[in-house]
Amino acid sequence: MINLSQQYQQFGISEAVYKYGEEILASLQERFRRIDEVAEYNQLKVIRAMQECNVSEACLLGTTGYGYNDLGRDTLEKVYASLFHTEDALVRPQITCGTHALALALMSNLRPGDELLSPVGKPYDTLEEVIGIRPSKGSLKEYGISYSQVDLLADGSFDYDGIRAAIHDRTKLVTIQRSKGYQTRPTLSVERIGELIRFVKEIKPDVICMVDNCYGEFVETAEPTDVGADMVVGSLIKNPGGGLAPIGGYIAGKKECVENAAYRLTSPGLGKEVGASLGILSSFYEGLFLAPTVTAGALKGAIFAANIYEKIGFDVVPDGKQSRHDIIQAVTFGSPEGVIAFCQGIQAAASVDSFVTPEPWDMPGYDSQVIMAAGAFVSGSSIELSADGPIAPPYAVYFQGGLTFPHAKLGILKTLQNLIDKHIVTEDFHRAKA
Repeated sequence: MINLSQQYQQFGISEAVYKYGEEILASLQERFRRIDEVAEYNQLKVIRAMQECNVSEACLLGTTGYGYNDLGRDTLEKVYASLFHTEDALVRPQITCGTHALALALMSNLRPGDELLSPVGKPYDTLEEVIGIRPSKGSLKEYGISYSQVDLLADGSFDYDGIRAAIHDRTKLVTIQRSKGYQTRPTLSVERIGELIRFVKEIKPDVICMVDNCYGEFVETAEPTDVGADMVVGSLIKNPGGGLAPIGGYIAGKKECVENAAYRLTSPGLGKEVGASLGILSSFYEGLFLAPTVTAGALKGAIFAANIYEKIGFDVVPDGKQSRHDIIQAVTFGSPEGVIAFCQGIQAAASVDSFVTPEPWDMPGYDSQVIMAAGAFVSGSSIELSADGPIAPPYAVYFQGGLTFPHAKLGILKTLQNLIDKHIVTEDFHRAKA
């Protein structure tokens, strides 16, 4: 008879914490079954796209130099276009991260005099310097591109009157951030994104609607391009890379939008024709193949975390029963100590660098100190077990990832144990009084 409790005790997790986790887990089995159904649907979708695009063994090889006639690179971009039901796609290791992918999409499709509108409030912190909200060299603002923002209403709904008033003849591109970033607002479902896009297009049909799809791929059976988005943008070291992609990003959408991005990534006149894939295409293909299952495991981990901490008395977004549209789970502790203890628990559960103790520090692109925990096989990969948060009110931590659900489960139990050991949570699983 396998004694799982003893295995967890080797990680410093008490019998009481383990049993509490098992009680929570028992209540989630039907929900987990539904997540597996979505994963199965998306797995078949990926396989079908690969078959339709004639992925072959030759596609797994790499090129060097200019990368002319790179069969694997070009075929992979056709696979992404097929998956997202778009005219074209740009999927490249030369796109270094999600922020780079978003900056590339914006800078290539906006011109001096244009205005960028966010109808869903403040963008993710690292985009503030891209836009020029915080001054930075090379920002959109420096190139004469203005920015307008309409915040969500207090209940998380769209301010349609405000959006209507904000759209004018210079509004060229509307950016919609699907996930919450370092906020505690709800993540946007594909359905709600579609409603917003339809509203915007009724006012100005020629506006480009771009969706920051980071953390949302394969969580639902549909993607934003299925409901009218002109572009979706994301990172390969998040959901679509399946934990295997070592770098990269993607832009999928209308042909003109993607071509503009390709010319900006390389140079005018070259576009998609150059860009060697070196030796990493097999990781891109296999990672995409695994992505639906890996995303499902991360989603289960987020739901497990929400239920663990909600019952103890902490504010969680989404809550334990709400529908899910990305893999991120926010837990508000109300103090720096809670955020730090949580992140240190995640790090202690890692396979890589488990002996490291994360601390808050000044990071490029952020206006406050940030703590990040990630013992990852790919540096910075947030589809792997990870957590981070700014050391600023309301002192919320953002948990995501886990290449397998058992690893996500271990990480969450380790965070709880760490909070108990630091007297932030009591031994009878209540929030300790400050």
